[in-house]
Amino acid sequence: MQKKLVIVESPSKSKTIEKYLGKDYKVVSSKGHIRDLATTGKYGLGVDLDNGFKPSYIPIKGKNSVIKELKKDVKDSSIVYLASDPDREGEAIAWHLKDALGIKDNNYKRVLFNEITHDKVIEAINNPTVIDDNLVKSQETRRILDRIIGFRLSKLLQSKIGAKSAGRVQSVALKLIVDREREIEAFNPEEYWKIVAIFDEFEAELFKYKNDTIELHNEEEANTVLNALSTDYIVESIEKKEKKRKSKFPFITSTLQQEASTKLGFSARKTMSIAQKLYEGIDLENETVGLITYMRTDSVRLSDDFVRPALKYIEENYGKKYVGYVKKAKKNENVQDAHEAIRPTSVLRDPITVKKFLSNDEFKLYSLIYKRTLASLMADAVVNQTVIIFDNNDYKFKTTGSIMIFDGYLKVYKDYESNENTILPEIGDKDVCSTTNVECSQHFTQPPSRYSEARLIKELEELGIGRPSTYATIIDTIKSRDYVVLEDKKFKPTKIGIETTDKLQEFFSDIINTDYTRGMEEDLDSVADGKLVWNSVLQKFYDLFEPRVKNAFSDMEKNGPEETGEKCPECGNSLVVRKGRFGEFVACSNYPECKYIKKEKVEIIEICDCPNCSGKIIEKKSRKGKVFYGCNNYPKCKTAYWDKPTGSKCPECGEMLVEKNNSIKCSSCDYTK
Repeated sequence: MQKKLVIVESPSKSKTIEKYLGKDYKVVSSKGHIRDLATTGKYGLGVDLDNGFKPSYIPIKGKNSVIKELKKDVKDSSIVYLASDPDREGEAIAWHLKDALGIKDNNYKRVLFNEITHDKVIEAINNPTVIDDNLVKSQETRRILDRIIGFRLSKLLQSKIGAKSAGRVQSVALKLIVDREREIEAFNPEEYWKIVAIFDEFEAELFKYKNDTIELHNEEEANTVLNALSTDYIVESIEKKEKKRKSKFPFITSTLQQEASTKLGFSARKTMSIAQKLYEGIDLENETVGLITYMRTDSVRLSDDFVRPALKYIEENYGKKYVGYVKKAKKNENVQDAHEAIRPTSVLRDPITVKKFLSNDEFKLYSLIYKRTLASLMADAVVNQTVIIFDNNDYKFKTTGSIMIFDGYLKVYKDYESNENTILPEIGDKDVCSTTNVECSQHFTQPPSRYSEARLIKELEELGIGRPSTYATIIDTIKSRDYVVLEDKKFKPTKIGIETTDKLQEFFSDIINTDYTRGMEEDLDSVADGKLVWNSVLQKFYDLFEPRVKNAFSDMEKNGPEETGEKCPECGNSLVVRKGRFGEFVACSNYPECKYIKKEKVEIIEICDCPNCSGKIIEKKSRKGKVFYGCNNYPKCKTAYWDKPTGSKCPECGEMLVEKNNSIKCSSCDYTK
């Protein structure tokens, strides 16, 4: 009897799902995408520009064997369930599988797993659908757009200024960083002074003179105030009121990346990698189960199937007064709402009960997701806030205190939000508080802050640029292209990053900008909704884009090689820095007439002892010029690391500890020092 075949993207997910479905099913993995655009045809785009942008697809390198094995599995099965991820990219993967494997229309079903739990997997198998052609066309349009822009602009920039690449969204993200840097450079700090009266139990800051807000611009103005003050501060008003603090919505992709960045110090890439593992399945004591729902979403919606038991759980574990309500989000035209918010698959699997089955980082992220979801359904916290205004010869000073009278959602989310009490002494109306301790301090206005990873993601989301699945890739790209560096965990553009942005703005300012990119995202959404024809969107774009590319190839000034200030010892011409396959080198500017190349003395930098032989780990360069660390006994010993080894062993697994992102981490497991 032929088995029913289920094809998923991830090998780990296939193992989890096969346990649920039993002996009548075979679950296999495509290991992600199996095909991509070819690099043939005009400009190597793999797209027929003169025939409705018809794409040409080829197997991704290394996937021929996967396709061959999948074809055999399809042939040996009675029906095929295409179960790639439940988003546009997953829909496109399902279509590629169907097309490449020759699966007939009457021999397949499309199934969507929003969470990898037994009941939800069985429910999805019992309620299959078909591939949504509109979603496929939307994703295909995005891929073709990115290919055209990426190939054409990258070749332009490489030939003109030596930049590595450009992209539809990455170049806009880079522009945001460059624009912010220029705001910082143009910023003129303004002087101002603060005056604070310091009492035994509290402090009060000057904020008004009579009924007007006061601003002190220099020391002379500050001294004028100081000379007018007496030692007595008379209570002018006391205002006490209860204020509610509402919990935040459950996580969507962007807010999860932001919160994990600020609270846990995780990069967007790391957050999504860990979330993927939590979604695909974790081996618990008696079962393998996905701990969270699908992690690529822009909706804060929670299903009734989760909300009902969650509210009951809150009442039973915290009391009836902690039971909250389901928050309604404001309608946002950029939200696709295809999936629920990111939440635990069961409220009964609290972080402590599953901790022993998780790595340290998995536990941290799962705890954050679990507590954020639970908190979103809990009652508001209530704070008793007191504001006291003092008068001192018409100068008004203010102090504020707050006392938590009901912790509400902070009962579970207090680790991620501040809830400290600021207690003021009992003071009555017209009371006089006296002090001679008055602090006068000089300050300067600060420029806008550079973008952190979390803030950049928030900005991209608010501008409607990119989609949940793209933020981590965008950030990785601008970092790997050396367009930005991190200073104090904030992005600073490099010289080549600034030059890349300037050249793109000189020739493509009407395309590489936030408005056009947001409009293109809206067009892609319209293709997904069946409201726009996919190749009409491409034609409209190409008619605008290609003339500008040709103009830029003609008119963009080409950078010459950088001179070193030295003369060629063979012909007397200037020596210049050139770029080759293995990085930069110094050679004669009179090439090819003079082929002199300066031989650099290679300094061998020893890092530590090799853990696997008697050799030393030394600093090396790859064929592409990237620094790595390998054993000097190569090829007999092939020990190597991309991150700098410390020479110390991991206390959990015994492998080498390395320096990565300003911290010490294990080269093998998830241990972080």
